[in-house]
Amino acid sequence: MVHKPSICTISLGRCTAGHTLEHKLDVASAHGFRGIELFHEDLLSLTTSLPGGATPENQLLAATNIRHLCQKRGLTIVCLQPFMHYEGLLDRDLHAQRITEMHLWVKLAHNLGTDLILLPSSTLPEEQITDDMDLMVRDFQQVADIGLSARPVVRYAFEALCWGTRVDTWESSWDVVQRVNRSNFGVCLDAFNIAGRIYADPTAASGRARDCNQAVLASIARMLSQVDVSRIFLLQVADAERLSSPLTREHEFYNAEQPARMSWSRNARLFYGEEERGAYLPVRAILSAIVTELGYDGWLSFEVFSRAFFDKDESVPEVMAQRAMNSWVKMVEDLGLKTESRIERVQPML
Repeated sequence: MVHKPSICTISLGRCTAGHTLEHKLDVASAHGFRGIELFHEDLLSLTTSLPGGATPENQLLAATNIRHLCQKRGLTIVCLQPFMHYEGLLDRDLHAQRITEMHLWVKLAHNLGTDLILLPSSTLPEEQITDDMDLMVRDFQQVADIGLSARPVVRYAFEALCWGTRVDTWESSWDVVQRVNRSNFGVCLDAFNIAGRIYADPTAASGRARDCNQAVLASIARMLSQVDVSRIFLLQVADAERLSSPLTREHEFYNAEQPARMSWSRNARLFYGEEERGAYLPVRAILSAIVTELGYDGWLSFEVFSRAFFDKDESVPEVMAQRAMNSWVKMVEDLGLKTESRIERVQPML
């Protein structure tokens, strides 16, 4: 296998700002990307022009249309994401509703031509989620079995968000994967979320947690000794800005309803290697461990969130695709990635 570049559709601009999926697919393909992570928001946006709106039937129709749009552009749909706030719900009626939704998502995956659904760890308030890990594991086994019974089989990649309520480190997500013990249930490792939890602290003046360098080294050592690379279903890539001031109540990104790391993530992620824009996380060290030492092959996908994606300027998708591909070229050089062909560096638009 080779390493292939992918980008999440939301990382090319938000549909709520007028950036259409078709245009984003155009620029992704034009700049050399081979795959995309489809953000469900973009799928729902396509249904608004259909009679009846975002019904299950219209979502399935939109999924088929998206598959054809990607095929025409030589793009693989790497995964559908994010199926959010699922595990450990104390409201079991709501849990039953989510299971019904998952049956639809499996059908969406089939229509899209992908076999992977991304499950980020829940960030609901503590009073809504159990702390009983056994129950959470059983919940994940339930969706895994839905995927196993599907034809073709659907896989799930579980990702620890660095502000997750019960699961906020790769170690805890890996523990869940092992306990679920299903062949179609693996882990998504995200360089931003790994570093964002143990290296970064956006509320600190330095932007860093105490003993952050030692924490990263220890975490990488555990990863190399514990993780089975065949169970890494997706590798996501992003860096982030070191803020000029702590993300406290006075900061422009502050949101009283969000953990600081969530507000920081939503506003200030960057592409790999963008030090000139303030990138400072140890992303290269984390990726090197996963790619070089663990031997990960396959998709490396840019999942970047930014306040810039809400800009309605029609050049946003083009600019972001250029930035992302320049980052990919730098990653190929820095990490010695195995690629299908040499991709020329694209100069960023100003």
